Amino acid sequence: MTSALSETAGEAFGRGRSLLRDSIVWDNHACMPMRPDQSFLGDIERCRDAGVNVVTLNIGFGSMGFEDHARIIAAQRNWYARQPDKYALVRTAADIKAAKAAGKLSILFDIEGIRAVEDDLSFIQLFYDLGVRWMLIAYNKANKAGGGCQDAEDPGLSDFGRDAVQEMERVGMLPCISHTGLRTSRDVLEMARGPVILSHSNPRALVDHPRNVPDDILTAVAASGGVIGINGIGRFLGDMDVSAANFVRHVDYVAKLVGPRHVGISLDYTFDMSELTDYVTAHPELFPPELGYDGTFKYVTPEQFPEIAEILLDRGYSADEASGILGGNWLRLAETVWK
Repeated sequence: MTSALSETAGEAFGRGRSLLRDSIVWDNHACMPMRPDQSFLGDIERCRDAGVNVVTLNIGFGSMGFEDHARIIAAQRNWYARQPDKYALVRTAADIKAAKAAGKLSILFDIEGIRAVEDDLSFIQLFYDLGVRWMLIAYNKANKAGGGCQDAEDPGLSDFGRDAVQEMERVGMLPCISHTGLRTSRDVLEMARGPVILSHSNPRALVDHPRNVPDDILTAVAASGGVIGINGIGRFLGDMDVSAANFVRHVDYVAKLVGPRHVGISLDYTFDMSELTDYVTAHPELFPPELGYDGTFKYVTPEQFPEIAEILLDRGYSADEASGILGGNWLRLAETVWK
């Protein structure tokens, strides 16, 4: 969408737009191309135009290895670093506040699955130093760390997985159990000494899909001090309904269950949709058609942030509560966990 459409949205949702201006607004999971390609990176301006001031970009997932992740993060860091007047490659929570004050968009990174570190857990420190601030245990299917959410049998967290979680906690990286099997997720929550997050997962009570998460795990994540980021994928929101109202329905369910301080936003929006469609079609082992993966995707878009903010206020959330959901809750975790 164009910036003109964003301006129209801003006029239509004045209170929401005003709240966005006054808040740290953090989309904690967005997907640029899963290749070292800089051609799409400027599309992140759609997030800025919509009122977002912090974006966490995915640099790899699933079976991709260390080299794949290294090449992608190198390409992305290079592109944003060459435009320091517009973007800030942040290291600390204070950097995020300073970037917002300077009108810059904060950029950081995430990894979907421990396969990225292969057999060398020292890579966790390396990725942290490069700006990766959370990492999944598994992506849909089991790896050497633990089980995926679509495995018929979840083996639980392995010794390697336990060591990986401990190393993440040591360096300041948040362990994430989105896409992860239920047994493995419970193992992580039992052993973790600090916050565990669900970076981009929705409540299974509203939509019964293996990618969505049952209430007991949502509650345990909040009890750990973590945050549940609601994603904007139509299949997981239900009925391919990507309206802001349906998105906020999921936010509201989790906020009522665990409290608004433990809810955030992670749209999981994919900027290169053709790449995603081709990959899903080519990998039915990760995206089985019987679970609804037919190559058709609908997403809540960045341009819907003003309407999301407006609906939160309309539903009776205070400005402070809504601001927390929009990004303040992720910032609190950053202040608590990052080193």
